[in-house]
Amino acid sequence: MAIDRPPSRSRSASLPPAASIDEPTGGEWRLGGSWTVRGLGGMPHALASRPCGPGAVVLDGSRLLGIDSAGAWVLQRWLQSHGASATLRDWPQRMGSLMNLVGEESGAPVAQPPAQTWLVRLGHHAEAAATQTAELLAFIGRAAAAALGLLVRPGRIRWRSVLSNLQIDGFDALPIIGPTSFLLGVVVAYQGADQLRHYGANVFVVDLVGYAMLREFAPLISAIIIAGRSGSAYAAQIGTMVVTEEVDAMRTIAIDPIELLVLPKLIALALALPLLTVFADLTGVFGGMVMARGLLGIGFPEFLDRFGREMQGATLLIGIGKSLIFALVIATIGCFQGFRTRGSADSVGRQTTRSVVQSIFLVIVADALFSVAFNMLGL
Repeated sequence: MAIDRPPSRSRSASLPPAASIDEPTGGEWRLGGSWTVRGLGGMPHALASRPCGPGAVVLDGSRLLGIDSAGAWVLQRWLQSHGASATLRDWPQRMGSLMNLVGEESGAPVAQPPAQTWLVRLGHHAEAAATQTAELLAFIGRAAAAALGLLVRPGRIRWRSVLSNLQIDGFDALPIIGPTSFLLGVVVAYQGADQLRHYGANVFVVDLVGYAMLREFAPLISAIIIAGRSGSAYAAQIGTMVVTEEVDAMRTIAIDPIELLVLPKLIALALALPLLTVFADLTGVFGGMVMARGLLGIGFPEFLDRFGREMQGATLLIGIGKSLIFALVIATIGCFQGFRTRGSADSVGRQTTRSVVQSIFLVIVADALFSVAFNMLGL
């Protein structure tokens, strides 16, 4: 805020007179010119070499043409550095009020935020979690309503987007799913063989590998890899579109972002993850076969014969059913966190990280709930 005297006709409005201060005469410092951002120039450095002494210092403003908060702050800092206080003489009322206001603010201590107790922080975290849960439920409701709309009008399904996501999330993930599940099958067979051969129960390594891979490890490891690979990509893609206002542009032209961005990803991942789980079953069991042959001398024909007799179709279907639920969880969390992006690229990275962490956590929670439910049902 700048406060000026009415300009005279002889003074150019574009070039204000420079700020000046005369040596004290009769104990008064006489100010002149325009003490504004444009008129200060080198005055802050010049004042450093002019001590004013402690106590009350009289500032004569009879020749002062204008002052703003910058000029008032320079004067107050100069006075405070010498332990002095200002006594204003012949200052216009508004200029004097500004000078006093800046002096009060510059001398006041900076307010510190009150320290929060652990209970207050816990309350804030609980409130944030409750708010996010409510937003997630609302997002699931909107996605379900959009999915029902597509069931009524299947011609609105964007199959090209579905197939594109199916290739990215399914086919392109085979090179990482295959070796990972193969090595996991090797580890399971090795750990089991090391214990079973002490009791002469070598053949039971087939049951161990089969049940472990088909029911637990294949769907779980596939879901974790897809959560880190595809779930993060969903959040980053949608988050970037939110930051660049592409989502707002879709709404402006009456395109539902849920229908365009979310549902194709849900459909594609619901198809891709069960197929990836079957592929992980095959490679994981093959890894167990290789290790059983090397450590226990169980040949491939014997392994496959017992595997076919002991493994029931329900075991495979349980793993595939779990992978379908995992796919819905991963796609929903990834898209939801993408839509919660606000502001900048930093928010995109933050929401992407949250999508991966929350997806993996919820997948493990869902797997634990499945285990409890299957145990109660005797499956």
